[in-house]
Amino acid sequence: MNNEINFENKNNLKKLLNDKKFRKIFFITGKNSFNLSGAKNIFQDIFFEKKVSFFFKKEFVPQFAELKFLIKEILNFKPDLIIGCGGGCVIDYAKMANIVNLEEKLKSKIINLSLTTKKKTKLLIIPTTAGSGAEVTSNAVIYINKIKYSIEDQNLIPDYFFLLPELVLKSSKKIKSSAGFDCLAQGIESLFAVKSTPESVKFSKKAIQIALNNFTNFVSKPNLSNSYKMQLAANFSGKAINISKTIFPHAISYPFTSHFNISHGHAVSLFFESCIKFNYLNMNKNHANFNLNERYKILFNLFKVKNINDFIKKINNLKKETNLDNNFINLGIDLKSYKNKIIDEVNPLRLGNNPIKIDSEVIKLILENENK
Repeated sequence: MNNEINFENKNNLKKLLNDKKFRKIFFITGKNSFNLSGAKNIFQDIFFEKKVSFFFKKEFVPQFAELKFLIKEILNFKPDLIIGCGGGCVIDYAKMANIVNLEEKLKSKIINLSLTTKKKTKLLIIPTTAGSGAEVTSNAVIYINKIKYSIEDQNLIPDYFFLLPELVLKSSKKIKSSAGFDCLAQGIESLFAVKSTPESVKFSKKAIQIALNNFTNFVSKPNLSNSYKMQLAANFSGKAINISKTIFPHAISYPFTSHFNISHGHAVSLFFESCIKFNYLNMNKNHANFNLNERYKILFNLFKVKNINDFIKKINNLKKETNLDNNFINLGIDLKSYKNKIIDEVNPLRLGNNPIKIDSEVIKLILENENK
């Protein structure tokens, strides 16, 4: 990690931004999150003596056309510092726009993962959700024609980040539920990822433990304490997947965000139990270089359960307590009609990181079982 600063209070944020080397600041945010989170009140005093250009994103997920427009705005403004203050879409935009230029055939280079990257300036990330830990990861996503592409590059890691619980505290219950589940899911998936290491397992365990102790209260009875703890859990989960990456549940989730506007964490929750159970039932086919049964023992111990069925029940209860709807009719999703499209769009990179081999037949089976 090359993050230079990790302070969690407004005074240290002001101290950083008052540095004379940051004369021109480009601020990326969402109009709703900027006002509702309380970020506007924090920054209006800090920016009094700075030249600031604001960019309010419009899209629900990071889209190629809006990213191109954002890059053009940054190139014209020539900032000393870029700030991304918001949820996952804002953060991905800020990270991508800071390292990508408007070169020829940009769209095809993103699709083919052949980008040439270079940092334009320093980048500060301030999340207004407690979920992905994107403030410490070397990846960002962009959607092109409703298909998600994941860019991985060390230049994407922000130079600074701040965790301000007052900004997370004011987010809606829906956002808290979705982001909180994403945090928990990342911690769990990292535990089983082929690319996992002893260090990522350490981060995973911390993320899962803190999230389990705070998730439901964070949604139903939010306060500064459990908001900050969920930010920490998200930060640890981000550190975990930055090493290991995610697996099956994340891979199958993306088409549900692009086609049905299901928020990311909620989309991950839709098939989460089925994917984790599939890996458990097929652990004799494990192709990772670690003992999969031992990893499940770690998971069961963290959840204080004895077996996979008890784990599934606990996940189901967490989803009910945090109002994450799994009813596809309620969500306006016709799985039968979209089944083949979903199978075609599942991210193959994430599937290769799953400890059990996944092919289109397995995905079809998971979708059909969930639709019964």
